[in-house]
Amino acid sequence: MSYFPIIVSVFSLLFTYFLIREIQRKPSGEGKQIGISAAIKEGAKSYLARQYKTIALVGTVLFIILWAIPNSKPDSNFGFKTAVGFLVGALASGLSGYIGMMVSTSVNVKVTEAAKKGLKEAFSLSFKGGSVTGFLVVGLALLAVSGFYYLTKDLKYLVALGFGGSLISVFARLGGGIYTKAADVGADLVGKVEKGIPEDDPRNPAVIADQVGDNVGDCAGMAADLFETYAVTAIAAMILGNLLFPNSQLALLPLILGAISILSSIIGTFFVRLGKSQNIMGALYKGLIVSAILAAVGFYFAINQITIPDASFTKINLYFAAIIGLLITAGMVLITEYFTSRKYQPVKSIAQASESGHATNIITGLAVGMKSTALPAILISLGILVSYNLAGLYGIAISTMSMLSLAGIIVAIDAYGPITDNAGGIAEMSGLPDEVREVTDALDAVGNTTKAVTKGYAIASAGLAALVLFSSYTQDLLKSERNFDFGLNNPKIIAGLLIGGLLPYLFGSYAMSAVGRAASKVVDEVRRQFKEIKGLMEGEAKPEYGKSVDIVAKAAIKEMLLPTLLPILTVILVGFVLGPEALGGVLIGSIITGLFVAISMTSGGAAWDNAKKYIEAGNLGGKGSFAHQAAVTGDTVGDPYKDTAGPAINPMIKVLNIVALLIVSFLI
Repeated sequence: MSYFPIIVSVFSLLFTYFLIREIQRKPSGEGKQIGISAAIKEGAKSYLARQYKTIALVGTVLFIILWAIPNSKPDSNFGFKTAVGFLVGALASGLSGYIGMMVSTSVNVKVTEAAKKGLKEAFSLSFKGGSVTGFLVVGLALLAVSGFYYLTKDLKYLVALGFGGSLISVFARLGGGIYTKAADVGADLVGKVEKGIPEDDPRNPAVIADQVGDNVGDCAGMAADLFETYAVTAIAAMILGNLLFPNSQLALLPLILGAISILSSIIGTFFVRLGKSQNIMGALYKGLIVSAILAAVGFYFAINQITIPDASFTKINLYFAAIIGLLITAGMVLITEYFTSRKYQPVKSIAQASESGHATNIITGLAVGMKSTALPAILISLGILVSYNLAGLYGIAISTMSMLSLAGIIVAIDAYGPITDNAGGIAEMSGLPDEVREVTDALDAVGNTTKAVTKGYAIASAGLAALVLFSSYTQDLLKSERNFDFGLNNPKIIAGLLIGGLLPYLFGSYAMSAVGRAASKVVDEVRRQFKEIKGLMEGEAKPEYGKSVDIVAKAAIKEMLLPTLLPILTVILVGFVLGPEALGGVLIGSIITGLFVAISMTSGGAAWDNAKKYIEAGNLGGKGSFAHQAAVTGDTVGDPYKDTAGPAINPMIKVLNIVALLIVSFLI
């Protein structure tokens, strides 16, 4: 039973290898296409090299701390194995993001070439490119957790592995998010608004930086985010299972469910095919639905084989708790699509408000973002209540793991987005015929929604994962001989709730401000080039793309450090100054406000973006109209919402909880 997750994770990695081989055989075109793609890849590699150097410095310090702190208590989470676990988690998380980004920057030009043949060929290739990232993420995550547990035979060392993955995720999500949105906002404000030139116009000096940003943010950052969410969820569920039912099979069940879903999702990818209707979203949903159905069947047989050492719930109750996780996934996908797709009223309402001006666009976008939190909150609450009634705290853990188990195909659907975005940019910059751009635009329009769907899924699962981590934290405290009071009549709990509730807002503020400062530098540089390079606007001279890329990269690295350290320092200060009860309040407070802030930002930002695309499709005056100018303003506000601050709140919440688990033995 313990070998099964390891075998499946290796199989997942082999599947990605054969996908990469198949992609490599596809043609890349010639001429400008190759040159533009090479510039995008070079910029992405250069940025990630800088980012990982910075992370390596922080990681080295933390590695030494985790190794060197005296292991005076038998249940302490510190020591050499803990430090190695941290290193494994960090390296695996970074590797998943880097390889996914490299594949994305290689397949983008191949999708552009495939678009010359039609929608079917381009869609198939872009989804295969996304699948590489998806199954690389879950394969590495499952291998890291199951392999390290097999070698150490002790769950406490897995906490550090989760910490390593979470730390890389915060850096990758935040740094990549600052990069991509600073470049995007800077390019749009000068190019679209001031100069009136199209998106991805080769005359725009920031256009390569924008294309690079799609990969370091939406691909590498997203991969690291889902890696750590998957790994941390599995670890939290295993720890909680062991605390509640020591020495039972329930500690390994999360890994078994994860392995089953990987196999189900791999089969599901073969059902992602365009039908006669040419419905791209429908084709992606077919794969997701098949994956979920196969996983549900596999869960039944897996849970039926285990022994439950407690009469408080039955096997069928535990199975239904797992099904709840799959249903929450389906619900989050549908809710997020409703609030972010051009087909539905929320996006159309923002577009219609744009006819009145910039202010009404912003007001309506903010309202849509706030409204988008209601249904997810109700859905997650129902999931928690039903799962708990079925199988207690462990039922919530299994429901959360079930939800995360579909991450392979969910990430595949997401990573398809930046590939198609880049493919469209390469087509525009290469001067390819309009029919090629029509194909890539159709793919990109859906990609914007799939990215929003994945962020909604990631946020919901992050909230549930953090709740499971919090349960593990409280169960650890209950093992001690001290009596802890977690009642609301305890002033330390109230203080902790307020501090925890503050953190997502403060973290989001730092992230938004960072994008604003970096974007201002990009705007200044783009304006300078249009002013100083003679013939640039007329297309007679080439812009200096490298300078914009370098400006954004330096700004992103500089700006990501302070927000990343915020959750670590908060846990240490609150834990040792105010005590474990106040720290418990911090953890719950951050989960509550974090869910609402992150969902409102990601859904609202995506709705702003698609409102702009709705107008660009020829509605309400089309490109260049007054409504379009207002929609571009809304999109630039929504960009750091949906791609920087909102997504980065996920790993921030889990860093809080995982660090609390690391230091809990010192607080008792």
